[in-house]
Amino acid sequence: MTEKTGKVILLNKETFYLSAYQDFYNKRLKIEDLRGNIDEIIQTITQLGEQPHVEKIIVKARNESVEPLLEKGFLIEAKVPGYFLGGDGYFLCKYKNLDRYNSGKWCEEDEILDGVWQKEKQEQISLEKGLALRMADRKDAPMLSSFYQSVFPIYPVPIDDPNYIIKQMDEDTIFILVEENGRILAAASAEINDEYKNAEITDCATLPSMRKGGFMNHIISNLEKELVKRQVYCSYSIARALSFGMNAVLHNLHYTYKGRLKNNCYIFDNIEDMNVWYKDLSLTFAEKPAHDAGN
Repeated sequence: MTEKTGKVILLNKETFYLSAYQDFYNKRLKIEDLRGNIDEIIQTITQLGEQPHVEKIIVKARNESVEPLLEKGFLIEAKVPGYFLGGDGYFLCKYKNLDRYNSGKWCEEDEILDGVWQKEKQEQISLEKGLALRMADRKDAPMLSSFYQSVFPIYPVPIDDPNYIIKQMDEDTIFILVEENGRILAAASAEINDEYKNAEITDCATLPSMRKGGFMNHIISNLEKELVKRQVYCSYSIARALSFGMNAVLHNLHYTYKGRLKNNCYIFDNIEDMNVWYKDLSLTFAEKPAHDAGN
């Protein structure tokens, strides 16, 4: 992130620790981690939330912090099992104005989810001849940024900046892409939190003309394999609630719906609700018989 889009805040006090992100672009305050005196922490969060740009506060909390936050008016919007080194993570939110709280698309998004759940899971088909799937590296950053800019006119993070992509790669984010003759057709990333051994499957994009190719199934499956190599088993993704296709991909890959973040971030041309999906990769790759485990 850049100072233009947001600002990291780390507070190491005698009685508590707080890691936060002032997200100017998406008009929210994100609390990434907290430990210690919960009353002082909530008081500090309240003070930070008084900044004029903050319309929504999101707190990622462990189980023991959930009840004190609920008692101060926060609402649970999603849960990611195993988020904190095997301990569950909860996304609790509070809103600063009615426009940010109200979601006019909620019932439509419920109908989309119903359709996703009714869809039969399909076996993965092979990529067509001439297509290549590979891990991206730093030299691919300009091409990736141009690709993302062509798919997303508006995005919650500055993915259209090659320097941002390079920074993400340097900080343990894995990008995998599908290309044809040097042209990117689809791409996604796994943003690894090495401290707590979880990863967010994010930056999922396919060229509009190529969205029936099943590329995202291949990309995410390969991202999962890379995560397992690093012993990261908590995989989650936050998908546009209005996107049948992306939610269907996650459902097809055996992710479980774990909640919806209301008016969460700007994407395409508006602020949107986002569905949270979770998968335990240790169970997925444990399905192989023991004698095949080394193969």
